[in-house]
Amino acid sequence: MLIVFDCDGVLVDSESIASSVESEFFAEFGYEITPQEVTRRFAGLTGRAVGEIVEAETGRTLPDDFFQRSQEEIDRRLARDLRPVPGADEVLDRLDGQPLCVCSNSSMRRLRISLEKVRLWDRVAPHVYSAVEVGDRQPKPAPNVYRYAMAEFGADPRDTVVLEDTVFGVAAAKAAGARVIGFTGAAHSWPGHADALTDAGAETVINRLADLPATAEALLAWEGMPD
Repeated sequence: MLIVFDCDGVLVDSESIASSVESEFFAEFGYEITPQEVTRRFAGLTGRAVGEIVEAETGRTLPDDFFQRSQEEIDRRLARDLRPVPGADEVLDRLDGQPLCVCSNSSMRRLRISLEKVRLWDRVAPHVYSAVEVGDRQPKPAPNVYRYAMAEFGADPRDTVVLEDTVFGVAAAKAAGARVIGFTGAAHSWPGHADALTDAGAETVINRLADLPATAEALLAWEGMPD
């Protein structure tokens, strides 16, 4: 069995930090959206993909330096405030020796900054994959990064369990043929989060990382929901 973790909102509690920054920058542009709305609508998408949605809705083009400035501010706050998702160290201890990796839409630079900040980089490296830097470089909800990871490990999709906190990530993992567990245990979770993940295709949802090993074993013993 291959265990695959998303990063933001699964191993590192970063989604609420990033959503707050994006809300502030969009407000400066004249696009009013709360951090909670950013999370519900956009969590799991790349910044560029979110920007395209905002430009389509407003009919205006974001400033040329918008993504650079917002990413710099996100990096600054992550360096100051980032924490691991509760139970991250413990679940990696329990999975010691188990094939596992991290698949994210974040850049490798951002992944390394985040995982080193919470002292998890050495627990998962070198098996950390950025969707926009591997395979065909297509971000989630494309299945690219999950297919790439399974190929790297020689893993059968039906013997691969992915833990995801966003509907776009769930869709990507499902499209890659993997079994998917939704996760609602980070600070950015909201009422209806579990239902959204289930609707996107997650076969079950957990809100504690401690529940992952037993849930993954049970999932693989179950034939799964019909397509």
